Amino acid sequence: MPSIGDALCARRKELKLSMQTLAEQAGLSVGFISQVERGHSTPSLGSLNSIASVLGLPMSSLLDQPTGEGSQTKRQNRSTYSIGDNTLSYERLSTRFNHSQLHSLIVHEPPGHRYEPISHRGEELFYILAGSVTVEIDGEHHILNEGDSIHFDSYRTHSSWNHGTETASFLWCGTMDVFGADDRGANPLHKGPDGSDC
Repeated sequence: MPSIGDALCARRKELKLSMQTLAEQAGLSVGFISQVERGHSTPSLGSLNSIASVLGLPMSSLLDQPTGEGSQTKRQNRSTYSIGDNTLSYERLSTRFNHSQLHSLIVHEPPGHRYEPISHRGEELFYILAGSVTVEIDGEHHILNEGDSIHFDSYRTHSSWNHGTETASFLWCGTMDVFGADDRGANPLHKGPDGSDC
């Protein structure tokens, strides 16, 4: 199976989309799209979902995630996963049922890690479980420590980073479907042609 960057690049070219168009529709920067396609940057779960949505790709063709079966999770039974070799990791909390709209997970963010700025429809909430993070929304910085939370409109350009010296853990809840559970079982992408300029 191709790398995530190769798969995204091949699909973008198949659709004859420029990086600029993809970036604008995904709410990300052209530079970030280029880095992801070339394998120089690993997207967060939210950014990968946003790019995949524009490209019409199911998340299940790019990333194997826990299925979220059952309405209850036990801490000792939850698996931790990441995208590629990224040190940022996730634990799925939410499940899916008819008309469900809320998606949630626990994020473990290492010191110095920074999310790429993004803008997309929906809303999200962070609740800090351990450590501290800075959340930037439309240029305004919010420093959140253990027990603090923030809830905002995802249309506003936002990013966050762990400015501390220890791994930060936080509960993330949002309306963006970062799991793409409806698409489970889709065919994986085929690798693009050699000599790609991605």
